[in-house]
Amino acid sequence: MPAYDRSRPGTPLSRAVPDPRRWEPMSPTTTAPSSVRRAALRRVFLPLLSAAALLMAAVTPADARPGLVDSAGQGGVVVRTELGLVRGVSHGAYATFEGLPYAAPPTGPLRWHAPVPAAAWQGIRDATQPAQRCVQMPAPGTGVGGPSDAGAVVGSEDCLYLNVTVPATKTAGKKRPVLVWMHGGAFLGGSGSDYGAERLAVQGDAVVVTVNYRLGIFGYFGHAALGTVPPFGLADQQAALRWVRSNALRFGGDPGKVTLFGESAGAIGICAHLTSPTAAGLFQSAVLQSGSCLTSFPRGALAPGTPAYEPFATQTDVQTAGAEAARQLGCTEGAAREVLTCLRGQSTGRLATAQLMQSFNRPAYGNGLLPVAPDKALRAGRFHRVPVVLGTNHDEMRMFVGVSLGAFPLRTESDYRARLTEAFGPAAAAVEAQYPAARHGSPALAWAAALTDRSFTCTTLAAGRAIAAHAPDLPLYAYAFSDREAPVLAGLPTNPGFPYGAAHGFEMPYLFPSFPTERPLTGEQSALSDRMVGYWTNFARTGNPNTAGAPRWPAFRVSSPLRPSVQSLASGRGGIRPVDAFTAHGCSLWDRLANEPPANRSGL
Repeated sequence: MPAYDRSRPGTPLSRAVPDPRRWEPMSPTTTAPSSVRRAALRRVFLPLLSAAALLMAAVTPADARPGLVDSAGQGGVVVRTELGLVRGVSHGAYATFEGLPYAAPPTGPLRWHAPVPAAAWQGIRDATQPAQRCVQMPAPGTGVGGPSDAGAVVGSEDCLYLNVTVPATKTAGKKRPVLVWMHGGAFLGGSGSDYGAERLAVQGDAVVVTVNYRLGIFGYFGHAALGTVPPFGLADQQAALRWVRSNALRFGGDPGKVTLFGESAGAIGICAHLTSPTAAGLFQSAVLQSGSCLTSFPRGALAPGTPAYEPFATQTDVQTAGAEAARQLGCTEGAAREVLTCLRGQSTGRLATAQLMQSFNRPAYGNGLLPVAPDKALRAGRFHRVPVVLGTNHDEMRMFVGVSLGAFPLRTESDYRARLTEAFGPAAAAVEAQYPAARHGSPALAWAAALTDRSFTCTTLAAGRAIAAHAPDLPLYAYAFSDREAPVLAGLPTNPGFPYGAAHGFEMPYLFPSFPTERPLTGEQSALSDRMVGYWTNFARTGNPNTAGAPRWPAFRVSSPLRPSVQSLASGRGGIRPVDAFTAHGCSLWDRLANEPPANRSGL
């Protein structure tokens, strides 16, 4: 069984599991290798393309200085990529290039195959419209599809495309930092084109890339007939990063200064890449928003009766689920090749059912991309030594609880205790003592607070402590998005007496201003947005979020978890300041419960 050689990133990821003893973490100076939420609240954002505002620039040969070029008076902003010329659109202060292929369509024999390079093309490829999103199912309130589309299939298997947003101004030879965004969506939904990156690009003077990657059964399927394979969705993300490394300079970006950032499932995936040998050299810093390798949910967290959720699966887990899927699809006869041919012959629509999609939303480990479980790797210090920002929103779980209250009301203390018992078993009384309904204003708000702390805030702080324990000199920063008057994301139900506060995803419009909300940001919130964009992009540029004139953001410290080293991000005077998140979110309780024997902590 050959050991993994990280100097050969082209080695197929479906090969035997590498010897983890041969893997070494990447440092910020590592030379790049020589050769690669449920769908809730991911809104479709299609940038308005204006043909009247085209940027004109001089034609530049492929081997000259990088930057924007013009197609000899034909209009449109043109860049010569590694695979061919692409024409984007100027929006005045910035330009966009959408639907750029970073891998071949994963269809036919390439369904459930590691991504392979896209083919080159002749002429100029149109990059003025977003590509199809990866196959997913619309659901009420997601903004994906119309009101009559619930249960229909949205998107295409031919979806491995990315989008690039660049400032219009020339850099006179200076290379810009590159931020690569991985969307959230529980590994079941979302699209890179949902996020307009113009503010980050223009205000932060950065190149911003947003990425589509395979979802659900198409991205995380496993079956004995396939053998040991990587989680295809995460392999797609690494293929996109290889594309960025090869093409960043052509858009004025610095291929040696790539920051990987994402939210929810996007952040969980990024944390996995921090532990992945095959990600060595592909990014130089990371921002994890509302997700980490340690994020998980207890039983009944999303609704009564829902199972506990851990973000990563074993090969046995996915192959068992795959065998059941094959049985349902009638693909059980014959040898492995016949079974696989039958599975790959199924229509997209037959595979994209709610049951099958939701059976495959956990990346598997025990393969070349993820040799060991990312949570265990992180705690053992097996992660790339790159600067990290990680954080959560103050009221994360209010989004999930608020969406479920119509179908599953939570009005009485009896309702509350039933939820606590389902989730925490013998520890329910201890949890209720720390989160009494009276203190939080209602049973529903108390339930959301307990889940926020258990599933998001305290697990994220634990991830930060793990990083700091093994790499005490690593630049590491933590934040708490705490603007509790943040605009409510469009499409969320209204629940009297249940304010959303700073819920899951509510920081999105502060970074991506076109993200749909029920109202625009106020003046003070726009000022907070300015600060956040400055922090994020300066971190991408220097590995330190601090900028001149902004409130100082202290580094995260592990020596004293009670030290106020988490930066609170809220609007208004004094809203940006260090806070003691560990105490404010009751993390000592959750740390203690997590260390108790399994019989005493039930779904914890």
